[in-house]
Amino acid sequence: MEIREAQKLAWANKVAKGFNTTDVPLEFGLLTAEIGEAFTAWRKSLPDFGEELADVLLYLVAVAEMTGIDLASEVERKMEINATRVYRPGANGTLIRHE
Repeated sequence: MEIREAQKLAWANKVAKGFNTTDVPLEFGLLTAEIGEAFTAWRKSLPDFGEELADVLLYLVAVAEMTGIDLASEVERKMEINATRVYRPGANGTLIRHE
C-alpha cells in the first residue's frame, strides 16, 4: 500500500466511524499516546508491536489529512533532502550535520 492510499483509507475510516476529524491538537495527543504504546510494546517485546506501529502511521496520516498535507509528496521531498546531507562525528561521537 502506498502512503497516499493509506492516508485516504485511514481518513475514510475515521469519517465512517465518527472519529475525530476536526480537532488537530487532540489528534496530536492521540498520536503521541500511540507512539508511547508502540515504545512500550517494543520495550516489552510484546507481540502487538507491529500493530502499534500501524496505529502510529494511521494517526500520523490522519493529522496530514486534517491539515491538508499530501504526506506522500512531503516524504518524497524530505528523502531527497536527506540524501544530500552529510554527517560527521562530533567530539563526543554524535553525528553532526555539515552543510
